[in-house]
Amino acid sequence: MKLIIVESPTKSKTIQKFLKSGYKIVSSYGHVRDLPKSKLGIDPEKDFEMKYVVPTKAKKVVKELKELSKKADLILLATDPDREGEAISWHIAQALDLSEDKFKRIVFHEITESAIKESLNHPREIDIDLVNAQQARRALDRIVGYKLSPFLWKKVVRGLSAGRVQSVALRFVVEREREIEKFKEDEFWTIDANFKAQEKEITAKLVEIRGEKLKKLDIKNKEEANQISEEMKKESYSIADIKKKETKKNPLPPFTTSTLQQEAYKKLGFSSKMTMRTAQQLYEKGYSTYHRTDSLNISAQAISEAKAFIIEKYGEQYWESRRYKTKSKGAQEAHEAIRPSYPSRSPENSKDLDKRQLALYSLIWKRFMASQMASTILDQTSIDIKSESFSLRASGQIIKFDGFLKVYGGKLEEKELPSLSIDEILELIEVIPSQHFTQPPARYTEASLIKILEEKGIGRPSTYAPTLSVIQERNYVQKDDNKRFYPTQIGTLVNDLLVKHFSKIVDPEFTAGMETDLDKISEGKISWTSLIAEFYEPLEKLIKEKELEINKKDITERKSDEICEKCGSEMIIKLGRFGEFFACNNYPDCKTTKPIEETPEEKEKTEPCEKCGSEMKLKRSRFGVFWGCSNYPECKNIRKIEISTGVNCPKCKKGEIVQKKSKRGRHFYGCSSYPDCDFILNQKPTGEICSKCSSLLVLDKKETKCSNKECS
Repeated sequence: MKLIIVESPTKSKTIQKFLKSGYKIVSSYGHVRDLPKSKLGIDPEKDFEMKYVVPTKAKKVVKELKELSKKADLILLATDPDREGEAISWHIAQALDLSEDKFKRIVFHEITESAIKESLNHPREIDIDLVNAQQARRALDRIVGYKLSPFLWKKVVRGLSAGRVQSVALRFVVEREREIEKFKEDEFWTIDANFKAQEKEITAKLVEIRGEKLKKLDIKNKEEANQISEEMKKESYSIADIKKKETKKNPLPPFTTSTLQQEAYKKLGFSSKMTMRTAQQLYEKGYSTYHRTDSLNISAQAISEAKAFIIEKYGEQYWESRRYKTKSKGAQEAHEAIRPSYPSRSPENSKDLDKRQLALYSLIWKRFMASQMASTILDQTSIDIKSESFSLRASGQIIKFDGFLKVYGGKLEEKELPSLSIDEILELIEVIPSQHFTQPPARYTEASLIKILEEKGIGRPSTYAPTLSVIQERNYVQKDDNKRFYPTQIGTLVNDLLVKHFSKIVDPEFTAGMETDLDKISEGKISWTSLIAEFYEPLEKLIKEKELEINKKDITERKSDEICEKCGSEMIIKLGRFGEFFACNNYPDCKTTKPIEETPEEKEKTEPCEKCGSEMKLKRSRFGVFWGCSNYPECKNIRKIEISTGVNCPKCKKGEIVQKKSKRGRHFYGCSSYPDCDFILNQKPTGEICSKCSSLLVLDKKETKCSNKECS
């Protein structure tokens, strides 16, 4: 009997369909070894030896796998085809104490019968260079987390963290916010004109005045725009030139991890975390190729299958074979782009997917099929209109051949211009001046933040989603009403502290260089322990220096004009994890604290008090944000802020599930329509539905499970 070990039960079930007798496929349920939670787990005195342990939740699985491995003739480690997957295979071999002649590694990028059988024909040894690259990443992240985070606890407040990639991502958000704050808008105007010729109307844009091309900010105000408009009304106009050309619009390449996350955010509203979770499910079900990739490679077989489908479905004129060159730094060319495992399986024929899985699969399928289709052909026309002093231009386009747009890309705006002749006289009907203002750079969305991280070489496909999650969980950033990131007060402070005192940690070039070094380790070009030593020793020395140099009060306290109502001492402004508050300077003799008055923005956020009818105002205290009655102290009504999960209540269908806190301080999740609806959950809902019983799925620690206890 041959024993195949994979990470997840879903993956094992899919593989079992293709392998019958002679094989047993089992799951390790993720990682079987990790660094201990309670200590660093790395010994600098012993060449940075990693002290791995088997987590409590994995001990039963490891025991079962050991028993099965004793009965097996050969063990095949079939974990995911990336560095993390390679490391998991190595950890399994170590945890099970397997001899080298007892196991092999097999790799596949899609869970199809042909891919599985191909991997079985080419088993190999574990690639220790890939394992070491993953160990180095884990060690670097652990060192930063375990050395720098406690420093932040001492010098700022507890509960903060720093990380190689997360701190750079935070820096991007903070710096963008400062760009926005410093931005000064400029007014400018544009002028359009409507003309008529032979009962046909045409709209053109002013592009030139007295031979000088107009720049964006040339018309600065209403007075200038009106003056030019009045001058334009006095002149006669005719067609000076007509240009027609055929242009092509090419399809985009198939998805990589980052482009899938960006597009799923834009088109489906998926967070990066949701996209990766759903893509993992599609991969394990055998619907799509492995989703952690920065390569644009496509297998010859996939291209051939796509060709056959496109020609049969749409006609030969719609097919065009294409290969794409990977631009990402450090891309692993052995991987493929994200594509459907079976190109012939259209979304309409994918009946066993839930709503979210189907939406993402449709996106992957359409993008891949479009990447192998003919270009869209456009007929573009531009008409130049001139008078003695002014030149205007009208532009239009029509689709001559839709090409890949048949499948993916949305609709192109078509604008057909009337058929006119050179020197034809036009009648000016209307001049339309329009006011505009220059816009500041936009705050980052999840999509644009992932894009800048990839462009700068920060992190790799597996790190984007966790990075965005952790900076939100730490309350370093929040999202505005348009789902764009802005830094919190504590996020800005942590960033500034790191930039000033630990500049390398938050330097994009240094972090990108570290990623390049990790790639070199995976290629066997440099030693992983030497890289850790180069990083660890200077950081350890710097932290010791900064612990003596930095005074916590200089960072977290500042003077105010406020006087303590109880003892008459001055009050200071202190910084807590949730922002600033007033505290008596006579502490510990006087422990008076009070919230800082809300900002003008917060004053606009009002709700009626259910006790006295006055306005409830959003207030802050050292314990966080809350609603407080504006009629205080006559009315002392307060109300907790409820954080929405974005998941609709399955019981009443009206409310949303929100995070609440019990009297004992424990978080739970309940319907926002309480007391009319008493639906509650102990764990946070993911928004997904159980395929067996249709109950909500919830996050239990780091695992997803059904909220229905009776559902197996």
